[in-house]
Amino acid sequence: MIHYVKRKELHVEKYDDCIASSIQSRIYAFSWYLDIVADHWDVLVLDDYKAVMPLPWRKKLGIKYVYPPLWLLELGIFSLKKTVDYSSFSEVLFTKFKYVELRLNTENSDQELDSFVVQKQLQTLSIQDAYESVCKNYRKDRKKDLQKALKNKLTEKWNDSSEKLIELFRNNVGKRTSKIQDKDYTVLKNLLDTCIQKDVGEILSIYDSSKNLIASGFFLKDKKRVSILISSTDFKNRNNGANTFLIDRAIYKYEKSFEIFNFGGSSMQSIAKYFMSFGAKTEEYQQVKYNNLPFLLKMLKA
Repeated sequence: MIHYVKRKELHVEKYDDCIASSIQSRIYAFSWYLDIVADHWDVLVLDDYKAVMPLPWRKKLGIKYVYPPLWLLELGIFSLKKTVDYSSFSEVLFTKFKYVELRLNTENSDQELDSFVVQKQLQTLSIQDAYESVCKNYRKDRKKDLQKALKNKLTEKWNDSSEKLIELFRNNVGKRTSKIQDKDYTVLKNLLDTCIQKDVGEILSIYDSSKNLIASGFFLKDKKRVSILISSTDFKNRNNGANTFLIDRAIYKYEKSFEIFNFGGSSMQSIAKYFMSFGAKTEEYQQVKYNNLPFLLKMLKA
């Protein structure tokens, strides 16, 4: 039976154990991670934590709705067994909420939700082979970028400060993403510092020969998977191979301990094409979009 459990009533140990032991386990679903990035969150729980579905939510005009928090790549259903009755979860979900926007994980596939899902893509790279074998599959443009990086004497620096990464991101990517607000950067700072403290995240920065920061990224370490959570280059100083060098240096480091390199994903063709030029493949995932709000509110959310 599916139970709707409020965060304050959650048995945190059982919940986190379910996430850790689940077939679909992802770092984004742990209680500490959601406590940082979500305004509020509750959980759909199957029996005694045999499967869980965390639900980040907000309230507007007195109506609670499920939303996708920033700095969170995958949620969905997490189960101890491979066979899951998705319909039982969706039935309770759509009873509790009139509006739902939620990114599932790549191992969730619910035919019952077909009329409420949008198919999305992300890119991943197998890094089980030695670095030399992985980089042989880089396309010509990436190899040229690495030659540029060498020519421009770019250098890597691990364990740089989160303040520098956030400032670079905010002044470049952030200026093109109007929905990111000041409070979101405060949340991001807390998240990065917490991940570093828990040894599940690392910062890699790239500097030019004049010691200018020109690229930086944050990498989440999750079992056998490492993922780019955020990254940015200096948009005014880009013709130097910095972004390719950043990703290449991360692949070089992580192939020794991890099996999958997750680029964070994009359904935008140009970005996906760039990630695939490292030899990555595209994976599908579902994003739930359900809108049963009253007519006037539905128009606002459409």
